[in-house]
Amino acid sequence: MKYKNQRVGIFVDVQNMYHSAKNLYGANVNFAKVLETAVAERQLIRAIAYVIRSKTREEQNFFDAIFKQGFELKIKDLQIFPGGMKKADWDVGLAIDAIKLADKLDTIVLVTGDGDYIPLIFYLRENKGCRVEVMAFGETTSSKLIEVVDEYTDLSKSKKRFLIDAAKEGRFVKSRAQKSVS
Repeated sequence: MKYKNQRVGIFVDVQNMYHSAKNLYGANVNFAKVLETAVAERQLIRAIAYVIRSKTREEQNFFDAIFKQGFELKIKDLQIFPGGMKKADWDVGLAIDAIKLADKLDTIVLVTGDGDYIPLIFYLRENKGCRVEVMAFGETTSSKLIEVVDEYTDLSKSKKRFLIDAAKEGRFVKSRAQKSVS
């Protein structure tokens, strides 16, 4: 169901992907390879990466790297409440953007494993006629999310392609679950 004239929009939940890669493999996501795979020689209309700013020095380099790899960045500041609770998510913003752009797209690729996007997927397919694909790490992807999408790409099955540190080292760090069993 992929063809060259298909218009594609890619929406990346960066926090979800970043933390999944770090927690599972002690590595960083190769967002350039994610973008290349998501586009799959189709017509890219928009590629948006949603990030949270926490005001650390390293994060600006991270944001610059994502931008240089071909993504438009949407940045939101980390919210810290008086009791110390922190809030950092783009779920609603990403969903609104996907809905706003859906009329200009044939396929929407969500790069996240978050099951909160299931209602969005149904809406995009039923009301906008869009094909919806998801790319994420299998170990941290909602099983319900996998069931409802038109296509699912498990990034864990191609670690050398989608992880930066692991690809450089030529080996993979065991996940926390695997370490505790070993």
